[in-house]
Amino acid sequence: MTSSEQQVLWLSEKGGPFQIAYREIPRPGPGFVLVKIESCALNPVDEVSQRVGLFVDKYPHIAGNDGSGTVEEPKKGDRVFFQAEFKDHRGTFQQYVLVDVPLIAKIPDNLTFDQASTIPLGFTTAAIGLYEKKRDRGGAGLVAPWLEGGRGKYAGQAIYIPGGASSVGQYAIQLAKLSGFNPIITTASAKNEAYCREAGATHVIDYRTTPYTSVPAVVKEIAKGPVGVIYDPISTPESQKADWEILGPDGSLVLTLPFAIDEAKGSRWVVLTFGSVRQPGLSEALGREMYAALPGLLADGSIKPNKGYRPDLQRLAGGKVSGGKLVARPGETPA
Repeated sequence: MTSSEQQVLWLSEKGGPFQIAYREIPRPGPGFVLVKIESCALNPVDEVSQRVGLFVDKYPHIAGNDGSGTVEEPKKGDRVFFQAEFKDHRGTFQQYVLVDVPLIAKIPDNLTFDQASTIPLGFTTAAIGLYEKKRDRGGAGLVAPWLEGGRGKYAGQAIYIPGGASSVGQYAIQLAKLSGFNPIITTASAKNEAYCREAGATHVIDYRTTPYTSVPAVVKEIAKGPVGVIYDPISTPESQKADWEILGPDGSLVLTLPFAIDEAKGSRWVVLTFGSVRQPGLSEALGREMYAALPGLLADGSIKPNKGYRPDLQRLAGGKVSGGKLVARPGETPA
């Protein structure tokens, strides 16, 4: 490897293994910075990209959507975190990457690189689902807490967020708390109850002892009736069936997987959200506002990162990651 090259972890074909390779370190043009990646978090989409080629436009492909590191060019020094792109070798499974300036944020002093790397995709997916306007691949149309009048705006209103120990679930709960929702109801295993309550959940239903068929009655008892906003990071058919029984007649249901209920939606708003701040139009505007607000929210503890664990793709593929995210360090990749 020469001084102008870097190590990357890429896919050379669909279904093939991740392989260590070498490519030139890119140089930033106008509107971009070069970041030396210190930490990158793994997401389920990385395993799916490997297995079936999701979001791969050409091979070889560099996966990875969550990153944190140090700006190298044009001005060296800032510690930053960002959401990467699924194109042009801009994934985070490499040692250096180009990032567009408006969609990058400085890491506050109270966070490590590992902690910061757990934020971008999970937080973005939660924020778009709650605060993007009501449109295809949009959200529930709520007012974000970083906008004027948004903090505490929904005080006294119930929200249901199953899967509270998932990365997206954790951030959705924290955002719901900032927005004033109360009660904030979630599902999780008993071992992750404290983790969900620390994020802001007021009620945690143990899904191991309370099956989804019984969840609607429990939620409606807590909420004293149907719920107006549901954000479902799990979105399995079983989970959606419970959501549908809980959702009020004019409510909003935000999903991360396609709608699986064979029934007319009526006056209910149902949206399949997509966690990218680089969607054309509205999500990019939301992303700019979000990245401007995030350093302050993280510095004062209003938003807390996920817990980080060492990487294990088999654990990721088996859906066995909860209560945190898997984090890798590209700089430690063996030669």
